Amino acid sequence: MSEPKRPATYRTFDEVKETLSPAEQRFERGRRTIGLFAGPVVGIVTYLLCAPLDEPAQRLAGLLAWVVVYWISEAIPIPVTAMAAMAATIVLNIAAAEEVFGAFGNSTIFVFIGGFIIAEAMRKHGLDRRFAFGILSLPGVAQSTTRIIIAFGAITALLSGFVSNTATAAMMMPIAAGIVGFLASVLSHDAEEEVDPQRLHFATALMLMVAYGASIGGLLTPVGSPPNLIGRAYLEEELDIVVPFFQWMVLAFPLVLVMFAVLCLLLVRLNRPEVKRVEGVDGYIKEERDKLGRMGAGGRNTLIAFGVAVTLWIFPGAVGLVTGGESSFYDATLSRLDEGAVAIVAASLLFLLPTNWSERSFTLTWNDATKIDWGTIILFGSGITLGGLLSSTGLAETMGTSLSDLLGTSELLGITILATVIAVLISETTSNTASVVVVAPIAAQLALATDVNPAIPVLAAIFGASFGFMLPVSTPPNAIVYGTGMVPITKMVRSGVVFDLVGIVIIVAGVTGMATLLGIG
Repeated sequence: MSEPKRPATYRTFDEVKETLSPAEQRFERGRRTIGLFAGPVVGIVTYLLCAPLDEPAQRLAGLLAWVVVYWISEAIPIPVTAMAAMAATIVLNIAAAEEVFGAFGNSTIFVFIGGFIIAEAMRKHGLDRRFAFGILSLPGVAQSTTRIIIAFGAITALLSGFVSNTATAAMMMPIAAGIVGFLASVLSHDAEEEVDPQRLHFATALMLMVAYGASIGGLLTPVGSPPNLIGRAYLEEELDIVVPFFQWMVLAFPLVLVMFAVLCLLLVRLNRPEVKRVEGVDGYIKEERDKLGRMGAGGRNTLIAFGVAVTLWIFPGAVGLVTGGESSFYDATLSRLDEGAVAIVAASLLFLLPTNWSERSFTLTWNDATKIDWGTIILFGSGITLGGLLSSTGLAETMGTSLSDLLGTSELLGITILATVIAVLISETTSNTASVVVVAPIAAQLALATDVNPAIPVLAAIFGASFGFMLPVSTPPNAIVYGTGMVPITKMVRSGVVFDLVGIVIIVAGVTGMATLLGIG
């Protein structure tokens, strides 16, 4: 079995130009070139405009403006901008090196590293494809185009809760493309003329379901998406608000479920499939599933490691639910089963569990582990650093107070709506990680300035940062499915606007209700 193509998260213009039309190439070249020169100009202007602030806050404002322009335009790869920003905070005397680089000793960094290593093992041993084809093989799913779309969304969302959004979309896309190709061949045979798979409404609905399902499913667990871990770390370190793994899932599940139901309803209505039923898809799925063969030792070992990680991540929250979070056993469990330590223990099992003991062959090699998405880990570390500096320099407080005075927003509902809207808008033009880095501290300071619970607007900003549905540049999953040619830009924008608006309502109502019910903050 050939390995699925590895997702490329941060690509230069030279790497993407082959997949773009001449008009799109001109736009991308212009966006990146303008950003390259606009970044320092915007940074300097912002620095001068912020002269009334204390010197560290003034310098951070200028630097952050420069960084945001580079993140939006992708003038240079986003992780490179993140590394340069950390170095600049030291050179500009905004913070000491120990404070800046100390973020990479954060436990949450190791949650990501361990999670990425487990995801790499799933990819290497075909567990992701096995899971996807297993769901599609359920009775009745393959006979209906609508059920196929919904099933794809469910698979993608569930996988994305534990595997990165990018990797999930990259894995599901070729499976979806195969089914689209099969349907096109059936329609071509029936119509006795060639049917272009890129022009099928079914293809558009299926590909958008892969992209949007990955973004929505990423909210389900703390490890599902970078903004979750960054925002959660900010809550804990800056606001002393702890949201355990299990509690996060209880909070997120109703929101994910409602948004997924809306997604299924609207995607099918906006992109109604050409036919309701198609014969033979179940045979195609069975054929692809048979190619995978029986699960080998590597797959079984990966399931063991994955099961250990999820069980130990959830266990402290389950204990807290039973004991009310006030027992010594709960305190001991919470402190000893640190999520970063659990992730590394589970990932280490992959290097200990053999696939062939006589040949000393193990589930994963270190060369396999080096293939994980280190760029996102670098971006994640810089996010923790910049988020902390926004608070420690007082810049977030100043921005929050200024926004509150400008908009007259002092109620919890208004602050939550504002935080969500800003997070969604920023995530449309830059990475969701960058969005939460900027918005979470401002939302917190807005809430603290008006004496309301800061956890609710910060959580709303975290969730909103993953709701970039409109443009190919909004999220890597969007870019992956757009690159297939099956999703016209007009249909992505149309669907994205609808889901952004619906998502904002669901996030504000859901986070406010669930966080209050769970007593978070």
